[in-house]
Amino acid sequence: MWAFIQDEILGMQWLNRLIRQLLTLCGLDVKSRIGGSVQFFLYDTIKIMVLLGILILIISYIQSYFPPERSKKILGRYKGIGARIIAALLGTVTPFCSCSSIPLFIGFTSAGLPLGVTFSFLISSPMVDLGSLVLLTSIFGWRVAVIYVVLGLVIAVAGGTLIEKLHLEDQVQDFIRNGKAIDLPQEALHVKDRLKYAWEQVVSTAKKVFPYVLIGVGIGAVIHNWIPEEWVVKALGGNNPFGVIIATICGIPMYADIFGTIPIAEALLGKGALLGVVLSFMMGVTTLSLPSMIMLKKAVKAKLLSIFIAICTVGIILVGYFFNAIQNLIL
Repeated sequence: MWAFIQDEILGMQWLNRLIRQLLTLCGLDVKSRIGGSVQFFLYDTIKIMVLLGILILIISYIQSYFPPERSKKILGRYKGIGARIIAALLGTVTPFCSCSSIPLFIGFTSAGLPLGVTFSFLISSPMVDLGSLVLLTSIFGWRVAVIYVVLGLVIAVAGGTLIEKLHLEDQVQDFIRNGKAIDLPQEALHVKDRLKYAWEQVVSTAKKVFPYVLIGVGIGAVIHNWIPEEWVVKALGGNNPFGVIIATICGIPMYADIFGTIPIAEALLGKGALLGVVLSFMMGVTTLSLPSMIMLKKAVKAKLLSIFIAICTVGIILVGYFFNAIQNLIL
């Protein structure tokens, strides 16, 4: 039953078979490089956009119960490690990309929440969310997905704890430290209002994400059908001990969310890249993308930004090597 759910419902393998049959009827050889690329492109694009729509609808409905002011009040009730754990968990129901999380981080910091709490939120929000759990399950299985999410939350809590212990409050830009959050009354939303909000988020997010999905699927199709397997194995396989570091660094200049990185990760794994290398690449793209770091530079000073990047980078690399070590046990 679980194999059916993972392969046919989450993985949508029925769609892959349908596309293969349709392309064959059109006279395209799906075993050729061009035919295989077209099949990969159509299947992954449709699958990701369908899953994206369903996930955003569900997550946005949940998110409607946690507007910024309410999230601030929830976080304000907790202290110490408990507050950082709650902040990391709240990050799982926020928007998908790192750039979307920074305005919320600024709002929480202006409201006077401890810096460690706000950074736990900032790390977890793009790195792990409910969407990543479902998508990773559809590609790599539930064991990989659960461990990925748990380790992402560990990085978020540990990173927030370290930043709080270093007492870096003076490294936040003055306009944020001196800002005052306005406590707005929250309107009671009915189910119809929440569904309307969730649908608006689906449309808005799909428009933003679609170009990156196309780029990601296009890169994945090229890797899957045109890049020789021995090249990938040599660069990112078991014989290269620096594969995780290379993948993490390569992911940083890119800008995408998990929906854009999934097809690339899927293609790399299929070509022989180690699991930890693939997941490190995904974490690097979603957490440390160059545009989000430029945005964050406007909110914090260089020292704090450098520490944040170092914490995330070291955490991602450690996660990568951990997954490489247990790959044979969980795949």
